[in-house]
Amino acid sequence: MREIRTLRVMWRGLETELWRHFGATALVPDPTVKRAKRRKFLKSVLFSAAGLTSLRLANSGTALAASGFSGRAESAGTQPRFHLGLVTYNLAADWDVETIIRNCEATDFQGVELRTTHKHGVEPMISKSRRAEVKKHFADSRVRLVSLGTTCEYQSPDTALVEQNIEETRRWCELAEDLGCLGVKVRPNGLLDSVPHELTLDQISRGLAKCGDAARDHGVEIWMEVHGHDTQLPSKAHQILTVCNHPSVGACWNSNPTDVENGSVQKGFALLKPWIRSCHINNLDNRAYPWHELFALLRGISFDRYTFAEIGQPSCEPLRLMNYYRALWDYHTGLGRP
Repeated sequence: MREIRTLRVMWRGLETELWRHFGATALVPDPTVKRAKRRKFLKSVLFSAAGLTSLRLANSGTALAASGFSGRAESAGTQPRFHLGLVTYNLAADWDVETIIRNCEATDFQGVELRTTHKHGVEPMISKSRRAEVKKHFADSRVRLVSLGTTCEYQSPDTALVEQNIEETRRWCELAEDLGCLGVKVRPNGLLDSVPHELTLDQISRGLAKCGDAARDHGVEIWMEVHGHDTQLPSKAHQILTVCNHPSVGACWNSNPTDVENGSVQKGFALLKPWIRSCHINNLDNRAYPWHELFALLRGISFDRYTFAEIGQPSCEPLRLMNYYRALWDYHTGLGRP
């Protein structure tokens, strides 16, 4: 039973690992915090998980989804329609395809976004035969290859460089089609003070529209990550996507600190919700970010894709870390607290 397995994982040597990856960086800014405070933090996490277990055991009669995904209470016994995935940046940067699949299966991560430059080597230059191999590896597993994470961007004042990035995006779309992916993640990477911001935003929009044509031709989508200095602001992303106005171009919500206004992400989410087709999440025990609210908002738009964990650093015990992350995700999505 997953609930018992989760509690065992959290109890078994959990203190050092959790504090190193989350507590010391996300919750307590002072690294000299006393051990008693650290234990208090871990105790609160464990009791949260225990509370979730009791809730889920009480509702154990809820039917499982026909797709095979495990049921979690969304509200009044319903299930969230979205699933937990993994961005290979940075936790899985040194894993090959087989290791990615094996570790995701072991921890119930159900989808993957493969980021460029990592050891898995899934890049536009790979051969047709290698593409078929990668596709089969995922098809034979319980993990879906959902998307490809690129660093393609379109804000440069160098028009030749922008066209180069658009052509590179086209090649990624071709690769995504061959692998059976849903989307290709691209990004703006900030605004330059040397160029009027309105001109740059318009240029990014026009570049994205060209990429949208390429995505349409290959039966995939372009997902613009809400990313970069200034361009990560929901208002700027809204402007880019509105001007782009391409049915094959959507947004990847990126869970940035700048999303939060007065403890809420509702304002920014309202601006971008017509375009949200993917979602990156990060430290789920960062109390400064309203994860319960974000997941409730995703349920509110019937989001049925993936929330991809973008875990910021490698780990010497990745399975333990992924199991802990899975437990936190279950907590935030399972209680459905607005």
